[in-house]
Amino acid sequence: MTMLQDRAARQSPARPSMSGRQKLVLVLLLGSQFMLAIDFSILNVALPVIGDGLGFKLANLQWIATAFALCAAGFTLLFGRVADLFGRRRLFLAGMALLGLSSLAGGLAVNPTMLLVARVAQGLATAMVTPAGLALLTTSFSEGPLRDRALGLNGALMSAGFTTGAILGGLLTDMLSWRWAFFINVPIAAAALAAAPALIAESRPATHTRMDLPGAVSVTGGLLALVYGLTNAAEHGWADPMTLGSLVVAVLLLVAFWFVEKRAAAPLVPLSVLKRPTVSWGNLAGLIAFLTETSLVFLLTLYLQTVLGYSALATGLAFGVLGLGTVVGGVVAPRILARSDFRTVLTAGFGVQAAATASLFLLGDDRSSLALLLVATFVGGFGNMLAIVGFMVAATSGLPDSEQGLATGLATMTQQLGITMGIPIMSAIATAGMSGGGSVLDGVNAAILVNAALVLAGGILTWIFLRRQANLPT
Repeated sequence: MTMLQDRAARQSPARPSMSGRQKLVLVLLLGSQFMLAIDFSILNVALPVIGDGLGFKLANLQWIATAFALCAAGFTLLFGRVADLFGRRRLFLAGMALLGLSSLAGGLAVNPTMLLVARVAQGLATAMVTPAGLALLTTSFSEGPLRDRALGLNGALMSAGFTTGAILGGLLTDMLSWRWAFFINVPIAAAALAAAPALIAESRPATHTRMDLPGAVSVTGGLLALVYGLTNAAEHGWADPMTLGSLVVAVLLLVAFWFVEKRAAAPLVPLSVLKRPTVSWGNLAGLIAFLTETSLVFLLTLYLQTVLGYSALATGLAFGVLGLGTVVGGVVAPRILARSDFRTVLTAGFGVQAAATASLFLLGDDRSSLALLLVATFVGGFGNMLAIVGFMVAATSGLPDSEQGLATGLATMTQQLGITMGIPIMSAIATAGMSGGGSVLDGVNAAILVNAALVLAGGILTWIFLRRQANLPT
């Protein structure tokens, strides 16, 4: 080979391709994650109809969403480690079975208690399937371009799933019944249960390790208290005694968890993993990415319906543009990763998202602002997805396969905490902006500026503290 040919080969390396089996595994796992993402938002637009149909009191309606969120976020880290210790495929299959049964029970519910029990079971199923599925995804593709491509598609579909859920929930409720928002999961879960045993190999450690029960109890209790406190803040305010009490309990339990892990012989979360810059700063970046984008959807929903007077369905369709931006970002991100590294992708994504979010400060009180909103949400969704893919690659890179369940459990917990934290925080800022005679638009604008500042801060912190990791393989 000549020197010129050698240089050309190094500059244009052959792009690795997936085998037929890997493609089937990818379709199965991505389809499962997409379904779980839809579940986060599919019932939101149907809550009033469900309340009327089953006799929920207005004050208790929030528990349809809260019961799911508590379990989905609170148990994710625990189940991520359970997947590492006892088998990821086993936990994935158990979670899919529970999801199918709980969805069937929810669709057949005849009273509030039956529905809430079904939502708790759906949350637990999500906490089982999400980290196990992501761990199976990362271990099915070796670290590098193929894994980056898989994580990019996963991030794009999950983000699109949140938007699709809102639209699909509205269509199913209007055309059929709210019960179909539950029933739609049943055939998908059944298909996954039928296909997974033949396509996915089991993965478990060669030696048995005892479960760290004190660590499991303290971290799960702390996360449950944290999610409940944040959810309660959105409904009753930050000064509410239940909000403050729950957040104090959360802090105490999470601090206790830290000390338990320092002394545990076989810790649930080895502190050496948490001290890795890619894990700690990567997850902080992921928290900011999910917190800001999901809360921005809340702010823009308030703007579109309260300020501009659009219907719920029109609002959902407008967010389809944001979903399209995230899909494009998920497809493009792995290609950028192939030419650079996760630090560059993260900071570039945050930069694009911050600029797009800041431009929304120019929104006015007439419908001519809709064009700006659509363009900004498309661009912002693209940037946000670059950041999310960069976060997932950073948070799972450099760890052995035996700890991928833990890594993906941490990443999933980060995602769900970000989704939970964003709305109460931005709601409080918007409310403060409306105090003293300010309009809804004034409150939304104030929260948009804070949102953009958080994104920019995330980009700066990522650039500084992930600098030493820039040359790691991705």
